[in-house]
Amino acid sequence: MPEQKSLVFSYKEVAEALVRKADIHDGLWGLYVRFGITGANIGSAPGKDDLRPAAIVPILEIGIQRFDEASNLTVDASMVNPKTKAKKK
Repeated sequence: MPEQKSLVFSYKEVAEALVRKADIHDGLWGLYVRFGITGANIGSAPGKDDLRPAAIVPILEIGIQRFDEASNLTVDASMVNPKTKAKKK
């Protein structure tokens, strides 16, 4: 069997992991991605005769943000990371 080189996660799985990492226990939280944009002249071959204007869109930030409504991007923090009750002695 070949070595596995990548893993793919759904938006909800990523949001769930980040909610747990941030120790959030309530609210709807979903995936947030902030993009940048810049332009450049690029070419498929060396030289100035094959240049084409292009947009470059880097991912600047990946995180979670609070949502008002559930969607395919969100998880309910109270369900995926419930508060644990301390035991009474």
